[in-house]
Amino acid sequence: MSTEEELEKGTDEDNSGHWPIPEGTILARATTRAFAYIMDTIFVMGVLYLLTSILGGQTASIVQAYNLGLLQSGGRGTALFFVDWFLIFGANYLYHKYTGIRFSRTLAQRWLGLAVVREDGSALTRIDWDKRALKKVKYAIPVIGLLWFGIRDLLLIQKRHTHQSSIDLNVGSIVADGNSLAPAFRKHLK
Repeated sequence: MSTEEELEKGTDEDNSGHWPIPEGTILARATTRAFAYIMDTIFVMGVLYLLTSILGGQTASIVQAYNLGLLQSGGRGTALFFVDWFLIFGANYLYHKYTGIRFSRTLAQRWLGLAVVREDGSALTRIDWDKRALKKVKYAIPVIGLLWFGIRDLLLIQKRHTHQSSIDLNVGSIVADGNSLAPAFRKHLK
């Protein structure tokens, strides 16, 4: 192999492992990200609770989704169980998608000063937010959502030098401290 070929090969190897985020970016810690998700969930479930309690009374409130007796009761009870879970999954999806599109992060991430950007620091597209929101619905699955998917992703965030969860890896995003991004990369944040 000639010296020129060795130099090209070395350059290709260096670039294949290169992480394109601008220098100086501070990545969000797993605990901060988990806290933001919990705050977002409390907000979404609070809104659902208010809406379902006002519209259907206490017997039709969203907390009935956790009543397994409804599933076995048949008729209206079973229908209510499935409608409640449809509302929970749908509300989580819509919340994460449209807050992402509008603010480039959720409300809790905004409050904590976090920014969700592509690996190179640029803004996520509408399609990226759609994928991200759809993948986040798995966390709303009772018990296994947080105990399996959530803990696995927290461990993945702590393990990887890029602090990316399985969702981040799929979408090509990172979560960083918004103030650590260069001004050109945070101009889309609201």
